[in-house]
Amino acid sequence: MAYYDSIHLEKGLYSGGDFTAALGRIDPDENYKGTELEGLDSYQRQLKRFDIKVSGPSGDTVEKFFATTESSVLFPEFISRAVRKGMEQADILPSLVATVTNINGLDYRSINSVPTGDEKELKTVAEGAFIPETAVRTKENLVSLKKRGRSLVASYEALRFQRLDLFTVTLKQIGAYIARTLAKDAVDVLINGDGNNNAAPSAGIAGESLEYSDLINLWNSFDPYEMNTILASPDMMAALLNMSQFRDAAAGLTFHGTGKAVTPFGAKLIKSPALGSGKILGIDKNAALEMVKAGDVTTEYDKLIDRQLERAVISCTAGFAKISPEASRVLSA
Repeated sequence: MAYYDSIHLEKGLYSGGDFTAALGRIDPDENYKGTELEGLDSYQRQLKRFDIKVSGPSGDTVEKFFATTESSVLFPEFISRAVRKGMEQADILPSLVATVTNINGLDYRSINSVPTGDEKELKTVAEGAFIPETAVRTKENLVSLKKRGRSLVASYEALRFQRLDLFTVTLKQIGAYIARTLAKDAVDVLINGDGNNNAAPSAGIAGESLEYSDLINLWNSFDPYEMNTILASPDMMAALLNMSQFRDAAAGLTFHGTGKAVTPFGAKLIKSPALGSGKILGIDKNAALEMVKAGDVTTEYDKLIDRQLERAVISCTAGFAKISPEASRVLSA
């Protein structure tokens, strides 16, 4: 059994796209149950091996990663984890996506099933009679995957004495940029479709300004789906929060205490500039959108290890496909 402090680290561990998974196959977590290392994953055990502290008052500098050839192999994964943390903090996709599909290529064809109103009802079937069918077909057009990322340019000399805590802040910001761009791609597909003639149904408000009755009509149009998420452009978000129905004691206490707005419909309310002005997007989070990913956040490891940073390209390749066209609806002012 290989113990964590005797493992040979080399950059080939990144070749499969998941450094921690590759390291975990050599150094499984179950080998440490009942020990002081239980609860650490294989990467965190390597940080402990080389005494690299990535946070806290006694956090190390970037230079610590490059103390040895083997410890430098850990640096790209440090960058990827910091970027992923930034993505998670700014990520609204969990409130929009019903399922995530991971693929190994760049071409993906999703499936869909668009039942008629009659097909949505499970009617009584007489003995020996034909049982109604629901057809599931592949879509005509492929899902369009886009590579989103940032190039981090800096010399080792410029960063070697910088604390890892401070460097992590910059990396988290890059993650937040990627997350917001992915959210914009998701909103575009929810509204305009994925190229398979499945744009969201759209309706306008009844009067000159947004009224509570417009929201009721939007909520009511979702049957048999459930409107459990509402995205609003900044101007429409302001209009919503100024409605008396959104300013009752319980809603006000939640908003002032957490910054998270709630709606009288129980739907999660999210402000999103990706909508443009004058738009509200209602979503059934459980049936509206599929996210397709070609791997996770990737970092070009060769330059980081061999040339001690210089230029690092951090990227994420993903796309989105509509599942049920009627599970997202647009309300426009």
